[in-house]
Amino acid sequence: MRQNTTPRGLVQAALAMTLVGTLTAVSAAIARYPVYGGQAVRYAVAAVILLAVARFGDRSRASRPRPRLTVREWSLVAALAATGLAGFNVCVVEGTRYTTPAMIGTVVGAVPVLLAVVAPLMERRRPAPRLVVAAMIVTLGATAANGLGGGSLQGLLLALGALAGEMAFSLLAVPLLPKLGPMRVSAYSAAAATPMLLVVGLLVDGTAVVRIPTAGEAAGFAYLVIVVTVGAFLLWYDALGRIGADRAGLFAGLIPVSAVATTMVLGLGRPSAAELVGALLVGCGVAAGLGRRVRRPAPVIAVTPGRESVRVAEASRP
Repeated sequence: MRQNTTPRGLVQAALAMTLVGTLTAVSAAIARYPVYGGQAVRYAVAAVILLAVARFGDRSRASRPRPRLTVREWSLVAALAATGLAGFNVCVVEGTRYTTPAMIGTVVGAVPVLLAVVAPLMERRRPAPRLVVAAMIVTLGATAANGLGGGSLQGLLLALGALAGEMAFSLLAVPLLPKLGPMRVSAYSAAAATPMLLVVGLLVDGTAVVRIPTAGEAAGFAYLVIVVTVGAFLLWYDALGRIGADRAGLFAGLIPVSAVATTMVLGLGRPSAAELVGALLVGCGVAAGLGRRVRRPAPVIAVTPGRESVRVAEASRP
């Protein structure tokens, strides 16, 4: 898919990260449910929904064959599920045993800067200085919104693991998107992450890994499945294909801002001065990173028919 900066990709990236940010407030509804079993159920149900929608789409486009993955592509799906989904959840959950959620959020808040640098290098192009600077502003804003917190070395290492998982969630999906599209990348990764989380859950919680949820927990899981998983995954992966991981990464700074806003809307708390300053910095960083670039004239080589001479003329890019 050709990358550009059309409003659709920008809006989808912003909306996806805003929806993910609401997870913090909604998680209170499922706080007493076994964590890993709950996440496994979440991804399993989401995978069923996504695969059903993809199958319906295949029937409506009977002339288009279903994509068949190579061994390398299946390996990418497995790696995406193990790191960006299962691994990320394990690092976040276990990390809270050794450090504060604020510390984990601060470390993971470095995602915009890393994506602005790593994503272009993976595509064999230079990082855009404007995007790197903008990503640094976004990261500062996310840090201010999260707070610094504290903790042990184990907590820091697990926070770095969560950061790596968040990076992998985007970077490992990029080579799969042209062939599979957002729907199947989301479905396959969610399906692959389900047994991984169940195994971890069995090791941690034993036979209590899953149970029948209460009415409130069921409502919370329904929101996580439909909005945060199916909706946000599709929006994010489609945005990656349209605007690139380096630009899309700027919107990761919206997660703590959305978390604060959701908490305030639900009447669970009021934003502090630091959170408001952080939200302002995130907005400034995103605006700076997505501002229109001034394009330099590029030389166009014109070959005169019947001659061997080549004339170089200055012309603006369309």
